[in-house]
Amino acid sequence: MIFPRSDSAKPLIREIRQGTGFFNLPDMDFGERDAAFVPFFGVPAATLLAPSRMAKLLNMAVQPVIAEMLPGGQGYRVRFLPAWDDFPTDDALADTARMNRWIEERIRENPAQYLWVHKRFKTRPAGEPSLY
Repeated sequence: MIFPRSDSAKPLIREIRQGTGFFNLPDMDFGERDAAFVPFFGVPAATLLAPSRMAKLLNMAVQPVIAEMLPGGQGYRVRFLPAWDDFPTDDALADTARMNRWIEERIRENPAQYLWVHKRFKTRPAGEPSLY
């Protein structure tokens, strides 16, 4: 099932409570709503606090997944990594910073696989100029 961001979270939460898995791309810039400016490669990036908050609210396991495009467009290799033992904590901001650091580490391992054309820094803190 796909749940547009414009919808309320109620149908998504109902599905999760029924045992449906939930896949989230946490490095997207969705604006300031429900987000905090957390470092991403040393630059403040609007990052949703929802992964931590939802995991806490719904007692969810957070399991990182990495998809890698195979050479020549031959498909993808998807790796399901072990769930994080100590996530979430009681500090959604610290959890979000940890998540960004983890994503940075994966990007450094294979920078060619990251979607660099995505405008990760389009939302800026008040008073900061656009980076684009």
